[in-house]
Amino acid sequence: MEAANRLNTVSEYYFSKKLRQIAEMNAAGADVINLGIGSPDMPPSEQTIETLCEEAKRPNVHGYQPYNGIPELRNAMASWYKRTYGVDLDPANEILPLIGSKEGVLHTTLAFVNPGDKVLVPDPGYPTYTSLSKLLGADVVKYDLKEQDSWKPDFDALEKSDLKGVKLMWTNYPNMPTGANAGMELFERLVDFAKRHDIVVVNDNPYSLILNKKPVSLLQVKDAKRYCIELNSMSKSHNMPGWRVGMLSSNPEYVGWVLKVKSNIDSGMFRPLQLAAARAYGNDKSWHDRMNYELYAERRDTAEKIMRTLDCSFDKSQVGMFLWGKIPDSAANVEDITEKVLNEAKVFITPGFIFGKNGERYIRISLCAKKEKLEEALNRIKDITEK
Repeated sequence: MEAANRLNTVSEYYFSKKLRQIAEMNAAGADVINLGIGSPDMPPSEQTIETLCEEAKRPNVHGYQPYNGIPELRNAMASWYKRTYGVDLDPANEILPLIGSKEGVLHTTLAFVNPGDKVLVPDPGYPTYTSLSKLLGADVVKYDLKEQDSWKPDFDALEKSDLKGVKLMWTNYPNMPTGANAGMELFERLVDFAKRHDIVVVNDNPYSLILNKKPVSLLQVKDAKRYCIELNSMSKSHNMPGWRVGMLSSNPEYVGWVLKVKSNIDSGMFRPLQLAAARAYGNDKSWHDRMNYELYAERRDTAEKIMRTLDCSFDKSQVGMFLWGKIPDSAANVEDITEKVLNEAKVFITPGFIFGKNGERYIRISLCAKKEKLEEALNRIKDITEK
């Protein structure tokens, strides 16, 4: 027996391998501080947890649920989009709850892309855009994001490229891993690009509330729903990464296509979890101000000190739950830094090459660690750099 040929197109996820290594180091007594993964370390709101617990006690809530989510959750998602972005969504047919937005990457690709079709993927970008496209037989076409362009697409280069056969274009603003924020001018150009080239632009938008005073959505642009899709997630903005609740929003036809895929692959989420998620979408502003801004701002200050200690440069205007920095010219490659920090300081930070060739001279620090842990990491790194 041999594995399917599609497995030859991908390798094991970098973080899967690295976390296994870190577990082995910790088992040997290393006490590694993990600043690699963007998994919020604080809990959801108290009301969210209370709703889950209370609803789960009911005897009649443990059966299968609708594939397109319960009305209470879809209504809550629509209300949240209206309050947060000023975007009107019909909860009946313009919203599809997901088991996390990563599921949406798979389902959207299955719904739109035939084997051999092309998919535009950002470099640097979330590795899943590339790996899932390859697993499904798509032809991945990378488009450059560069620091000199503020990590925005070079539309002139895109217009000159061969776009024949391109079905999807993945975007991710606010951007991961670079922290580049989006403005309406960029979103308007993306919608225009989608319209003129008959390409579905999919914006993956889980970071817009983190360290960001003015969150925006691609769907704020006129006619965006007609040509584009947006994914969103509760993982980052609501401290719910393990709950696996995300959403897809677009026009009814596109939502219906993705639902056709989803209904043949998985089932509806546990009803008490959906009701708790609906409650979380109603969190008051003070909760978000504390969890999504004040807390991360405190941690970001220490992460910036780590960057300076490593002689890395960075853009202070970044948003999101990571800090992206460029390594010094004196470093031969990024792993000279990240492996030294891991093996000598026992701190894990992410090398930028995992996000593409344009990330080869960069590192990423996660802010998903208590301030005390970040300060301990800073002191450990200072110790090895001062030797």
